Amino acid sequence: MPSTHKPRSGSLQYWPRKRSKKQTPRIRSWPKLDKTLLLGFPVYKVGMTHAQVKIQNPNSRLKNDLFVIPVTILECPSIKPFSLRFYKKTPYGLKAISEIVNKSLDKELARKIKLPKRKLEEKIPESYDDLRIICYTLPKNTGLKKKKPEIVEIGIGGKVEEKLAYAKSLFEKEIKINDIFGENQMVDIHGVTKGKGFQGTIKRFGLNLKQHKSEKKKRSTGNLGPVTPGKVLYSVPQAGKMGYHLRTELNKQILQIRNDPKEILPKEGFHRYGTIRGQYMLIKGSIFGPKKRIVILTHQMRKSKSYNYEVKQIKI
Repeated sequence: MPSTHKPRSGSLQYWPRKRSKKQTPRIRSWPKLDKTLLLGFPVYKVGMTHAQVKIQNPNSRLKNDLFVIPVTILECPSIKPFSLRFYKKTPYGLKAISEIVNKSLDKELARKIKLPKRKLEEKIPESYDDLRIICYTLPKNTGLKKKKPEIVEIGIGGKVEEKLAYAKSLFEKEIKINDIFGENQMVDIHGVTKGKGFQGTIKRFGLNLKQHKSEKKKRSTGNLGPVTPGKVLYSVPQAGKMGYHLRTELNKQILQIRNDPKEILPKEGFHRYGTIRGQYMLIKGSIFGPKKRIVILTHQMRKSKSYNYEVKQIKI
């Protein structure tokens, strides 16, 4: 039989193959919404299971059938505002010009950054082009054995004139997942993938093993390129570090948002995570990253079709 051929794995669209600097994802662009509300929310990945669901659309030919689909469980502790940051447009992008710090902060925040010893004066600039809110998570309210919070910057939708009043109203309260997202809503996932360490070309790029008479090595790249020019092109598969990359996945559907974790919590807790103490959600499908990894949900950037599912039973 002739030998089979297949295209290489490992997309050249992501280049260079740089590992992320930190586990907390960085979001470079936010969706534009007419409604004034927060555009994102940080959550923690618990693990995966499967659920029996039913399509709620009465016109569907599958409306009476039960489906078993994979779901991901995310714990959603509330967040608190740390500060407001004002931006001005420049030829080189947005530039921060001023910031207002919240006066009532949790003591756990001192584990992450140095807190100001004296109260800072509020400096609201006369003109600004954008306003974003800096929030910190409350991991002490989760089943994780950690107290150090993560600090994330979250965009605000709506008109620029209405953002300031809305952001100031959030200073004195905890923000919950229900205030931003709802069930059967499509969201985008931002996070850092699993780190797999230093890997060879077979696992990293999906190359085929060489025949036993070709060379001394079986798991190496066959040819690094021509003699002239005397260099190796960047597109040639070579061994290197794999994983731990910052990625974005579009259009994942929220199936449920619940407050009582006893409905799905096993007696021994979730494997390699522990227990869930507060709000949690079910997302259809899988999400990159290991358990306990923080991911950020944002409103969808590209519109897509969604089905209304009714969760009948969750099987742990």
